[in-house]
Amino acid sequence: MIASAQGQWLTSIFFLLFIAVSLGLTFWSIRRSRSASGFYVAGRNLSGWQNGLALSGDYMSAASFLGIAGLVSLFGFDGLLYSFGFIVGWILIVLFVAEPLRNSGKYTLSDVMAYRLRPRPVRAAAALSSVTISLFHLLGQLVGASAIVSLLLPIDASIAIIVIGCLMVSYVLFGGMVATTYVQMVKAILVFAATCFLTFLLLSRFDFSVSSLMSAAALASGKGEAFLAPGLYFTNKLDLVSLGLGLVLGTAGLPHIMMRFYTVPTARDARASANWVIGVVGIYLVMTTVLGFGAAAVVGHDKITAASKAGNSAAPLLALYLGGGSGTLGGEMLVAFISAVTFATILAVVAGLLIAAASNIAYDLYTHVVKAGVSNEKEEVRAARIATVAVGVVAIGLALSAKSLNVAFLVGLAYAVAASANLPVILYSLYWPRFNTVGAISALSVGLVSSVGLVLVGPAVIGAKGLMFTDVQPLISLTNPGIISIPLGFLAGWLGTVFSARERSSEESFVSLKVRALTGYGAEVSTKAH
Repeated sequence: MIASAQGQWLTSIFFLLFIAVSLGLTFWSIRRSRSASGFYVAGRNLSGWQNGLALSGDYMSAASFLGIAGLVSLFGFDGLLYSFGFIVGWILIVLFVAEPLRNSGKYTLSDVMAYRLRPRPVRAAAALSSVTISLFHLLGQLVGASAIVSLLLPIDASIAIIVIGCLMVSYVLFGGMVATTYVQMVKAILVFAATCFLTFLLLSRFDFSVSSLMSAAALASGKGEAFLAPGLYFTNKLDLVSLGLGLVLGTAGLPHIMMRFYTVPTARDARASANWVIGVVGIYLVMTTVLGFGAAAVVGHDKITAASKAGNSAAPLLALYLGGGSGTLGGEMLVAFISAVTFATILAVVAGLLIAAASNIAYDLYTHVVKAGVSNEKEEVRAARIATVAVGVVAIGLALSAKSLNVAFLVGLAYAVAASANLPVILYSLYWPRFNTVGAISALSVGLVSSVGLVLVGPAVIGAKGLMFTDVQPLISLTNPGIISIPLGFLAGWLGTVFSARERSSEESFVSLKVRALTGYGAEVSTKAH
């Protein structure tokens, strides 16, 4: 707890205000989300800047605000990798994925994967991969939310996870993608403004000299110049490279990010959306990095770890100190507002993740695998709502057992799975005529199993710093499996294709996919969903 009784009242008021606004948006969206198109992709009626702002809101998550600031405050330079990795991946999206994806699919990533291939096995494997990614990502957000709430209110972290999980289920269950989008847009504006304000207050303390700030951070860290050099967190250089690969390549395989490109009317709007993200999120990530160094300089290592060993408390504590310190009205108000904004951030992101997972289960598994594509729109939306509740319950249960981990690390695992399983199939489907169903199943299976398996036998799960079996030596030293699992995913897709019979229908469909991807001919059109 870092807030006084007065601060708890202020925090409660801000929290309740944001919850009321988001629930109001959900209620407003109910009638606009009754159709499948409205529920899944907001009727494809969003403009490029609206979708870009919503995507930015999706990206300004607990992992970036709490996780990155926390890692930078504790380990200095090494925390920068998350900032760079999160944004560099968007270059790949703008150049190779955004426009072809918008033109080629309908609701989920699996649409692109199954366009040329045998749909039922491909959709089943792709849905399993995408749901796993969404669950990993959900864990990071729910853990971040519990850290914020339990830090500022007399509420146990487990209770916080359950309450937040119920709220996210409500948003998606009743408002679908329409509610999720507008909550993300409002939250993006608030988070960006709050981060700018905190950065301004911080730099004003050091006469707007970044050099003075960095020197003060190095001095207060107790590590000296080593704080500004690599090696404090990533002692294994191979692990550092592995994380970088996962973050850069994984973005284009994240289901909740990629499905947002279906919410705009044209491929041109999809590219515009990505450009907005690069501008807004790029500036935001620079500021969160500065705040991390600021927390090290102003708050100090010991106070940060006393509140949260993983460093997730660094940004709220910095807000408290910049506002005047513990017990002051300014400090209490600022930390209450910043924490409530962060809380709103998490609510919006988990809603986006949840609707992505529910879409994979309802649209891919139920409609196209179980029902073989024969189902009406009403059945599909009902299945999506049932899936929303089911995924929400599972995510809450898993988050309760993982609440001690750093949120940026948890999200990093999601990126590794996305880069290892989804990305190879997306790129092969769009750019390799010979690619076939066996190759797709091979890439999805090997990428998913290798990335998750390596995490389970690595130091994140077993060993002295793991979740269990602390007396057992981990089988591998890599916390981040990307450097092994990503090449394995691409290799499995290639080997599965070249060592299996040619699939004439896939090769013939490649031409029509290419025409549709490049020109938009035959692409899904907007509806009057909202």
